[in-house]
Amino acid sequence: MTKVLFVGQKPDTVDFSDPALPPGFDAAKIQAGIDLAAVRIAEKGWHGDICMISPDDAGIEMLTAQLATTTYDCVIIGGGVRIPPKSLLLFEAVVNAVHKGAPGAAIAFNTRPEDTADAAARWIKGN
Repeated sequence: MTKVLFVGQKPDTVDFSDPALPPGFDAAKIQAGIDLAAVRIAEKGWHGDICMISPDDAGIEMLTAQLATTTYDCVIIGGGVRIPPKSLLLFEAVVNAVHKGAPGAAIAFNTRPEDTADAAARWIKGN
């Protein structure tokens, strides 16, 4: 079975005052997108894990522990981790954790939580 991991920032830890984020975003909207991503991953017949991390060392430790639980075919890194300029160090830490913990996995990037499954499908053979 194809296994994918969706990595993002815990919605309740996002700084919504950051002008780099789309206007009108809030934790509830992000969580709704994450929930929809989980549904769409399952609709493709894949095993999907969701790993929402805090933007600190504890978050990277959580991701590292999750990566050790299984072998993933693809890891999708969410826009909340990689788009805001102030998240650059978090993004680098996430990429390096994925590179080390899942060296055989494809890495994909979504544009919003709702297209997470589509991002993975670009890199998973047979989809």
